Formats: sequence, C-alpha cells, structure tokens
Amino acid sequence: MSSQPRPPRIFLSPPHMGGRELAYIQEAFESNYIAPLGPQVDAFEQRFARRVGARHALALASGTAALHLALRVLGVGPGQVVPVSTLTFIASVTPIVYLGAQPVFIDAESHTWCMDPEILAQALADLDRQGRRPRAVVPVDLYGQPSDLERILKVCEPYGVQVILDCAEALGSRYQGRPVGQGAAASFYSFNGNKIITTSGGGMLVSDDQDLIDQARFLSQQARDDAPHYEHSTLGYNYRMSNVLAAIGLGQLEVLDQRVAAKRRIFQYYRQALGSLPGITFMPEADFARGNRWLTVMLIDPGQFGADREELRLALEEHNIESRPVWKPMHLQPAFAGCPVQGGAVAERLFDRGLCLPSGTALSDADLERICAVIMERHRRA
Repeated sequence: MSSQPRPPRIFLSPPHMGGRELAYIQEAFESNYIAPLGPQVDAFEQRFARRVGARHALALASGTAALHLALRVLGVGPGQVVPVSTLTFIASVTPIVYLGAQPVFIDAESHTWCMDPEILAQALADLDRQGRRPRAVVPVDLYGQPSDLERILKVCEPYGVQVILDCAEALGSRYQGRPVGQGAAASFYSFNGNKIITTSGGGMLVSDDQDLIDQARFLSQQARDDAPHYEHSTLGYNYRMSNVLAAIGLGQLEVLDQRVAAKRRIFQYYRQALGSLPGITFMPEADFARGNRWLTVMLIDPGQFGADREELRLALEEHNIESRPVWKPMHLQPAFAGCPVQGGAVAERLFDRGLCLPSGTALSDADLERICAVIMERHRRA
C-alpha cells in the first residue's frame, strides 16, 4: 500500500513579495546600475529614513554589519564590555566579539521579554565600580516587541552610555506611538529572508547623528580615503547593500503596513483558536507598544497542556509544519561560555516553554486551521 503524500510544507516565516519589486529591479537593470551602489540604494535609504523617522540611513549587507559598524564608530574595542540582551539571536552579540570586547548578558523582563532595565541598572553600577564603564548597550526588540527604550535611556544617561537599539525583528512596530528606533544613538534593522520585509539579505543602520552615519558609510566601503588612487589609512569592510537588492527593498517597503496588519491578524487568529487551551499563553504586548508580531510565540505549560514545547514542535513537524523554539539565551551558548550574565531565569524559562508558530504573511485561513488542528489534537491525545 502506498503511503499518503505529505501535505505542503508550511514554513515559519517565508518571504512574501508585494508585486512591484520586479519593476524596481527592471529600473536597476535598464540603468545598468548592477554594481554595489546606485539610485535604488539612495532611494531606499531616503524612503526608509522617512518611514522610521530618522534623519539618516545607511543600507548595508546585513543587520549584523550595521551593528558592527555602529559599535566601532562609538569606540567599542578590545578589553571593553557591552551589555546586551541575553534572549536574542546570536547576531546581536557576535559584532561585540568581532571588536575584541566582551558581552555582558542582561536578562529579560517577563511582561515584555525584552531587556530588563532594572537588571541593566544593576549591571552598569557593578561595572562602574569595577572601572569598566561601557561605551554602548544593545537592547533587542524581541519578536517585534519594542524594548522600554525610555527606561533604558534613563538608566544609561548617568554613565554616558550610548544605546544601539536592535530593531532587526521590529520594523513596523511602534513605541509610545512612534516608530521603533527613535531616541537611540543608532538603531538597526534586518531584511533577512524571514523578516517582515526582505531584500533576500541586508540591513539598515539609522541615526539622527550625521557624523555617525558618515563614519559608518566610510568604513562600509573599505575605508577608502579621498584620493584619485586607492588610499587607506584605516581598515574598513565590504558591507554595502547592492543596488539590485535595494530595488527589492523599495518594493517591499511599500507593503510594510499590509505586512504588519497581516502579522497581527495571524496572532489574533492563533490567540482566539488556541488561547482557551489549558497551559497555553501568548507573548504579551506592553502597554507602551504596538508590536508587529513578527512571529507569534506561545508558551506551553506541559503539566497543564499535556505535552512540552519540544513534543509539540515534533508533532507539528510530523505534519510538515515548521515551528521553532524561542531563542536559546546567549548566556547558555557554548560560544559565550565564561561571559558574565545578570539574571537569566526569565530568559531560561521562556526558552524552555516558548514555541514560535508559522507566521508568514501569505498564510491562508486553511493553513492556520491546519496548524491549530495539530495543536488541539496533540492536547486531546495527552
């Protein structure tokens, strides 16, 4: 007897084109600006800056590159420390290590899942007593949930510590009624293939500080000095976004509001369908924020639900549905063994119980019904 064919794969957060990307790409081809820079890059930077309410923007090869440049421009280097959210993807941390500095991991607060300002305050006080005052701190807007930037800035201000806000997952979110990223010394965003808009790969660094962006732009283009020949007085990087990828970004940026609305609709669908199941709760939304709900994330209490996070993930995988645990805290990662951590219990609990559900903006109601049916069936069989 032949086995039944597997149903189509449901991915966690696949790209979703808006329709005008090809037109912008065609413009790039017709102008022959296929080399790294060109009018599409310029336009993408300008439109993006307006969209997030920043004075200046720099299109780059990745969000990781954006953080690396911001840290370097702010003077982070060997022997220094940089407090950073522990509950995050590794790219929020690796640029700190690239520069020879040491991350100091800060726990999350339970009502936002983002960096806890009170724990950050204790960490900064401890570091100051040790004579190790940081130049920068990196909070992360997790899964589209804005950090409480006002509290973080208030904590950092007495020490003169600059805030570089990781908005990689939060484009389209709002903090206190305004786009995320405003108020930090610099903020950065990701256009990786799984983000709310994508250029296939890429990132954007934004700031109201023109000098910061100018220095980052210089470093991103191999730090070539102003000379008719190739003259280099310092080392830079090959970090610029290509003109063709910026063309994709122009098309994607036009549909950002639609993507945010779709992500939030998907979250509401899951919450309505699954929220009454015992042991199931969803990522909260802070009263100061309106997140983009980049990924819908739920917590599973195995004693009440009848299965733990991993058992549920495997049940979904059996039906060809991709899901993923919440980010494993950075202080638990072997790559950062020995790095200091403040707190950690909240992040560890969220990792232990958190599961990210498929949240692609092209999901149909039939797809969502299929996902929820597997979860409800796994509970019934418990």
